[in-house]
Amino acid sequence: MTPSSPQAPAPVDDVATASLRILFLGDSITAGYGIDQADAFPARVETRLSEAGYSVTGIDAGVSGDTSTGGLNRLDWMLQNRVDILVLELGGNDGLRGIDLSLTRSNLGAIIEQTRESWPGVEVVLVGMRVPPNLGRDYTEEFASMYPEIAEACQTHFVPFIAESFEEVMDYVQNDGIHPTEEGHAIIAEKVGNVVEPLVKRMQAD
Repeated sequence: MTPSSPQAPAPVDDVATASLRILFLGDSITAGYGIDQADAFPARVETRLSEAGYSVTGIDAGVSGDTSTGGLNRLDWMLQNRVDILVLELGGNDGLRGIDLSLTRSNLGAIIEQTRESWPGVEVVLVGMRVPPNLGRDYTEEFASMYPEIAEACQTHFVPFIAESFEEVMDYVQNDGIHPTEEGHAIIAEKVGNVVEPLVKRMQAD
């Protein structure tokens, strides 16, 4: 798993043409907050694909505390190198801060659009999220429904939240009540991998 930092120079694209580049653009969940990065879901997905015989390079562009606005602001830098698959996991911090979800929708849509403009043929996988119920029922429900609606409107692939409700994942989060444990990341990796692997298989067969 290749980490990425918006402060560093853009990396040279020295990956073999046959190798697919998977950009994991996200926040502290993607970054593996509180656990070893090797146990975070992006690294687990890359390992799964490599062990299955696929030639892939995962780029972990997770930044703790990042919002959808932050992700959009650093996107140009991330798109300097080829992106074959974008796994987009952003918006959770928007929800925790009570940000107007119309802005979150707009930002996520812009990230998808700009990635497609820069790299036609890219496959986009949107990861669904939820926020704690203390933010109010209306906001919580609108937040949860936002992701499948964006996926449908933007015609992306979609990975639902790992359970039907936020409360159902409490056994898989750290003591802060937010960030996944290693077991939680394993569950996320399985769900993301189940969507990404068929894309990789098809793309490398073309």
